[in-house]
Amino acid sequence: MTTDLNTLLTALYVKIDDCLGRPARTGRPPRLTDSELLTLAVAQALLGIRSEARWLRFLPRHLPGAFSYLPQQSGYNKRLRTAVPLLKKVIRLLAVDTDLWTDATWVVDSTPVECARSREAAKRSELAGWAGYGYCSSHSRFFWGLRLHLICTPAGLPITWALANPKLDERQVLMAVLDHDPSVLTDRPGLLIIGDKGYISRELDAFLAERGVMLLRPSYRNRTPHPAQHLLKPVRQLIESVNDTLKGQLDLELHGGRTIDGVTARIAQRVLALTAAIWHNRATGQPVTRSLIAYDH
Repeated sequence: MTTDLNTLLTALYVKIDDCLGRPARTGRPPRLTDSELLTLAVAQALLGIRSEARWLRFLPRHLPGAFSYLPQQSGYNKRLRTAVPLLKKVIRLLAVDTDLWTDATWVVDSTPVECARSREAAKRSELAGWAGYGYCSSHSRFFWGLRLHLICTPAGLPITWALANPKLDERQVLMAVLDHDPSVLTDRPGLLIIGDKGYISRELDAFLAERGVMLLRPSYRNRTPHPAQHLLKPVRQLIESVNDTLKGQLDLELHGGRTIDGVTARIAQRVLALTAAIWHNRATGQPVTRSLIAYDH
């Protein structure tokens, strides 16, 4: 198998179609199947075309015959927003299908997902009540939007993720994510989660210890450092590079969503694209697992 966009999309469509099959529906079946919809969404994210209207104009000329039917922009947007549970299901499906899923080390962090710049835009936004003001330490500025909380392996494979108000405590969000999806901790003896100082908490330590998980993070300056603390810096850099892939190559911060369903669908679309690229790179034996270069043009 080769690492080009057409090969990835073909393998992805076959994988999704085999696993999902033909879901039972009432009424006339859609002309664009769920498998085609998700494949279409992954191709859009990998090629970096943020506008859905421009994407649907781009396809007939540059990928002729790839999809037998293309909906109008409004239909595509509506299908994608209602497909969030399906997007999450396929992200997990592809992740489990890689050897990276059984990795005994995870890295956790959160990154801003800005949704508005001006005060007036924030006041008018339909995201009011979901989004809020937060502080981005890496850019030394405040932002209005959400935070993406991502748990992944050191190779960048997403394990689970969540969008939350930036005012929520990272430690509380991590516990809520693992409580909501306890299956990810099943059959993982000796699991180690690596985080930053934002995850220092006795409550979180006790929560993870009950589940047989150890949390490794930097200590405060007035505390005795962990014996393995010197190993944290290079490993912590891995999650920063994953966030950079999502932002720099998959335009995470330029999602264009104006409602909570729209933002969630577009973030899930990008996480699925990253997962699909890693899944395909592992299947084809590529030396760099998280590389998107073969698929972004």
